[in-house]
Amino acid sequence: SSGINAEYGGISNILVAMSGDPEKGKKIFVQRCAQCHTVEKGGPNKTGPNLHGLIGRSTGQVAGFEYTAANKNKGIIWNRDTLFEYLENPKKYIPGTKMVFAGLKKADQRNDLIAYLEKSTK
Repeated sequence: SSGINAEYGGISNILVAMSGDPEKGKKIFVQRCAQCHTVEKGGPNKTGPNLHGLIGRSTGQVAGFEYTAANKNKGIIWNRDTLFEYLENPKKYIPGTKMVFAGLKKADQRNDLIAYLEKSTK
């Protein structure tokens, strides 16, 4: 039975890795994102748009924020998969974006940040 437990342990570790840790994600957000973005409902746009309601929203939709045509015209819906790819290299995912962030190369950091964003932008 130890083999079954090890197998289930492996699966749960994969699920944790995919879903990320919102507490670690919050630290990443504070260090790497908060200078340009807010997450709370009614939060101001800064250099970047407020991220409240991000999950399930199309690119370039926050009222009062001046997006580039590239961002408005990308036409994708923000979700875990699109954010995972975007946050690795924003300028590659949306050529012409004005977001100067170089990206998070480590998958676990992206998963943690996305877990935080899923929780904090509802």
